[in-house]
Amino acid sequence: MAAEFDLADIKRRMQGAIASLKHELGGLRTGRASAALLEPVMVEAYGQAMPINQVATVSVSEARALAVQVWDKSMVGAVDRAIRDANLGLSPTVEGQILRIRIPELNEQRRKELAKIAHKYAEESRVAVRHVRRDGMEVLKKLVKDKAMSEDDEKRHEAEVQKATDSAISEIDGALAHKEKEIMQV
Repeated sequence: MAAEFDLADIKRRMQGAIASLKHELGGLRTGRASAALLEPVMVEAYGQAMPINQVATVSVSEARALAVQVWDKSMVGAVDRAIRDANLGLSPTVEGQILRIRIPELNEQRRKELAKIAHKYAEESRVAVRHVRRDGMEVLKKLVKDKAMSEDDEKRHEAEVQKATDSAISEIDGALAHKEKEIMQV
């Protein structure tokens, strides 16, 4: 099968990296309560690991508190354990089938740690975008080598790929800056 250049596919893959970053950043805790905070939590339920949203309803009960309504009474202990083991620094209080989670104030050291984690996520996304760019450039080089595309077309498409890359990287930087501002806000 001959290689084919598809700018829309390249842009879609770059957007995927950005969407993944935004999801990761959404799970990073700021001082405020957010249901997204518990999204990465996996609960050992019915013999398999399930996302918490498949065994309970997570809601924001106050600005600094979450409520987790567990649907099956027998799962309360497993959900409690999963939240404690998720390294989010959260300790639920069990009240029947509801787990109440107070979101502690962030101290300066914790804010800096979260900012570092956000930077790591952003760098991983930048790398993913650059990989997509490299793949696109390799397809163009192969098309020219196989005489399926002229060098002028290659140069034009390379510029389009670079423009998409620059746009994706600036979107990543913007998301990081926004999250950093949110984390550092006292």
